[in-house]
Amino acid sequence: MTEIQKPNIQFIIIVALLTAMVAMSIDTMLPALGIIAHELGAAHENDRQLVITLFFAGMTLGTLVSGPVSDSTGRKPAIIGSLLFYLVGAAMCAFSGSFTMLLVGRFIQGFGAAGPRIVAIAMVRDGYKGAAMAQVMSFVMSVFMLVPIIAPSVGQLVLFVGSWRLIFLGFIGMAGIAGLLVYFRQPETLKRDSRQPFALANIVQAAVAVVTNPIALGYTLAGGSIFGGFIAYVGTSQQIFAEQYQQGDWFALWFGAFALALALAMMLNARLVVRYGMRKLSKWALRAEIILSAVFFALSLIYHGHPPLITLGVYLFGNFFCCGILFGNYNAIAMEPMGRIAGMASAISGALSTLWALVSGSLIGRLYDGTVLSLVGGYLGLGLLAFLCTEWAERRRRKA
Repeated sequence: MTEIQKPNIQFIIIVALLTAMVAMSIDTMLPALGIIAHELGAAHENDRQLVITLFFAGMTLGTLVSGPVSDSTGRKPAIIGSLLFYLVGAAMCAFSGSFTMLLVGRFIQGFGAAGPRIVAIAMVRDGYKGAAMAQVMSFVMSVFMLVPIIAPSVGQLVLFVGSWRLIFLGFIGMAGIAGLLVYFRQPETLKRDSRQPFALANIVQAAVAVVTNPIALGYTLAGGSIFGGFIAYVGTSQQIFAEQYQQGDWFALWFGAFALALALAMMLNARLVVRYGMRKLSKWALRAEIILSAVFFALSLIYHGHPPLITLGVYLFGNFFCCGILFGNYNAIAMEPMGRIAGMASAISGALSTLWALVSGSLIGRLYDGTVLSLVGGYLGLGLLAFLCTEWAERRRRKA
């Protein structure tokens, strides 16, 4: 293991850039979804959501591949290889002549985006310990929380001065800079004698361990349910705010406000989890999310799917605050029983959770009919499903 005595500012910048790529690649696109769908001739109004969901689909597959590959080849080759996929996908999108070509490019871009995010965190574990590691991760998480707040505004600014294709050219530039920094300025953090041969058997073993353990499986599916609501929101947010509520010029501010709710919840959770524990905090947050969604769904029915904008804003802010507490806690609880295979199990759990989120979130998004009923109803249904999954898991744990 490479020993580093104190946080290196160059290393922090590289890791922050690599981990920010996912959020930038998703949230910067949101203001442009309607324009892209219209210009490239999407067959259905809701097809614009595929620009987001196919990126997540590619990232799900990339997550399963990039981690084990980096353990075998080293961190730098895995990151450079992933960035090449990312560049190819972004270039296909930037120069696409059809909506289908853009969607294929987004899948490839998502596949490539998984590596930098997963492997960058592994690089931190390779090179830092204790307080130094905590310092690096604290800064990286700050960037991770800040990007969703500002990224839609960046996309909106690009649209003010030029074409949506410039956004993808920006992605190409970002990935190119990251690749050059990694190749020329970042030493390899995983020594050869610490590398492990790529083995499909290890992936299968981790998958079996996750799906046969009630806590791992229950909280993985619960986390996927909560994330499914988030995917449905991201996919439909531009339609809801820019078109349904005529907030096109203010869309980035609305989105940033709800991203701020997530960030605040994550910071508060870090303080409260020591006092109350992950399970208790998660129970409170999930019940609050379910009650909030049930009340607002009833209100939305009264207004025939068009509740006052300010009430929608309050609901989404509160809902995202609850989700911010659930995301990290559910993942941590799911990994508790995994022990020595936690790294591989985390990749399997993350892929399974995201896969379920994609299926459920995409279905909810496709049901969008110009009202908020599908989104709010989807949040309510998925919240109830998360409740059932966690209750089942905890009952099985108590019986064991």
